[in-house]
Formats: sequence, structure tokens, C-alpha cells
Amino acid sequence: MSENSAAPGTPPATAPGPRPEPIRFFGTTWVDHDGGYGLRRAGVAAGSLAAAVAACFVLRFAYQGLEIAEVGGFVGVLVIAMFSICSAIAFRKTWEGFGARPEDPSREDALRGLKSIGFIGSLVAYFVRSLTEAPGEKLRRAEYEKARAQFEKRRSARTGNPAARKASGRKRPKRG
Repeated sequence: MSENSAAPGTPPATAPGPRPEPIRFFGTTWVDHDGGYGLRRAGVAAGSLAAAVAACFVLRFAYQGLEIAEVGGFVGVLVIAMFSICSAIAFRKTWEGFGARPEDPSREDALRGLKSIGFIGSLVAYFVRSLTEAPGEKLRRAEYEKARAQFEKRRSARTGNPAARKASGRKRPKRG
């Protein structure tokens, strides 16, 4: 095998220090914006927008099914309100997830069903964020740079062989 058999943007396995966390659809190409990063961002933006549009058509057909079934105006209003509110909440939670880790993971798990109902909001948030960066890139970059800085600080503090250091003026007595 060749040396370049790893995925684009993947750091070498022998590189010391922390490793960047991969992002869905991007891997670790977000670190140096290499390996087709721009094309991936464009693809993610187009894909999420297309999926949101397709989902809207599916919901429209479902609503037309309710009209054909003549369930009444009240049920139609409830369905529209439910999907609208759930989509707004899903958008907000997805958008917040791009900027910070959830404080309470169990609360996020409890909202999973609500976010599933409002999946259009999540798709729209993914689309909007991918216009400027890989979704979650800013958060992961800050975490990665912090980890690299801590690693470099620890590494620089213990460089050299302590046994080879010069004595600081006086010699220690030998233990006997």
C-alpha cells in the first residue's frame, strides 16, 4: 500500500498530539480545508436543501391526504401547527449544537423525537450553516486548537533530559 492510502485530511498516524474530531460528510478535511472541502460544503448545502424541499412535498401530500379524508379543519390546523413548532425547535436546537456541546445530554435525548418530527428545521439549519462553514467546524476548531495548545504547553515543559541538566550552582550530596 502507498503512504497516501488514508482519507484526505486525515493526519498521519504517527503525528504526536491530539487528533481532530471528524465531522459527518467532511472527515477531518475541515482542519486545512483540503481534500475537496469546498466541493463537500457545496454538496452538503445542495443535498440538505434538496432534502428539505422533498420533505416539504411529502408533508404537502400528507396534508392533501387529510383533506381527502375530510378529517376537518381543526385537525389540519393542528398538523400544520405541530410541524411548524417542531421544525422551529429542531432548527434552534440544531443551530445551537453547531456552536456548543449540549450541557445536558439526557435533555437532548428527550428532544430526539421532537427533532425527528421537525426534521425540516434541522435540514434548513444544516443548509444555512454549510453556506459559511462545515456544520460544527467552528466548535471543533476551537476545541482542537485548545487541545493543541495544551499539548504544546505540556510538551515544551518536559523537553530535554532532566538528568543531563546542569546543576544550579551547588552539588547535591550523595546518598549513602
